[in-house]
Amino acid sequence: MTGMAVSASGLLRLWERSGTQPRVQQALMLLAAACPDAPTDDLARMSVGRRDGLLLELREHLFGSRLESLASCPACGERLQLAFNVSDVCVKTGESLAEPQRIQVDDYEVGFRLPDSNDQAAMAMSGNIEEGRRLLLSRCLLEVKRYGEAQPIDLVPESVLLAVSKQMAEADPQADVQLDLSCPACGHVWSSAFDIVSYLWQEIDSWARRTLRDIHNLAAAYGWREVDILNMSARRRQCYLEMIGGRG
Repeated sequence: MTGMAVSASGLLRLWERSGTQPRVQQALMLLAAACPDAPTDDLARMSVGRRDGLLLELREHLFGSRLESLASCPACGERLQLAFNVSDVCVKTGESLAEPQRIQVDDYEVGFRLPDSNDQAAMAMSGNIEEGRRLLLSRCLLEVKRYGEAQPIDLVPESVLLAVSKQMAEADPQADVQLDLSCPACGHVWSSAFDIVSYLWQEIDSWARRTLRDIHNLAAAYGWREVDILNMSARRRQCYLEMIGGRG
């Protein structure tokens, strides 16, 4: 799925509509805007990793390939400034992620699919992490057999469920991207999860507020309409803002 294109006015409308939505819904709304020809149900049924890979592509299209962030050392509290590229957190995967997966664990044969956005939305409604994990597995397990006989999930040993969870993560690595970090102050080494949905939404929120402020300044100075200001290139708007002292 390529050729993503979201206009400045379209991005502002999306920001306005989805600001109060849950993160999973924001992710799907972003994808729908970037891929208008894709059915909404197909986007929701993409594996989480496939979805997040497309959001990385969208992020690069909107703001470039360089990403910056902050982290705190869990050992000493030192604040770290992080800088990396989209390619550093992008794992290439194929369309085969949509196909059912199978695993043999001891006497159990398990068929499952990879978690998608619908599963994440259901997990968000669960009471705690363990309940959410069980709910996710119950939604994604297609069949569990022991010696050829179907088994209810409540009777499946924890060791089998852990093996299935591990296989899910290995099959869809983009769904759980970890940054390997090292503290320059104390030398502590740890891993930190990178969530493209939250990261991209924060960027869009900051961009939208800056853009609205720019529109306000230019409309006040020149009487221009919002649509005309948004149709200008970012460089042209910047030049006008510098002339009126609205930014710089």
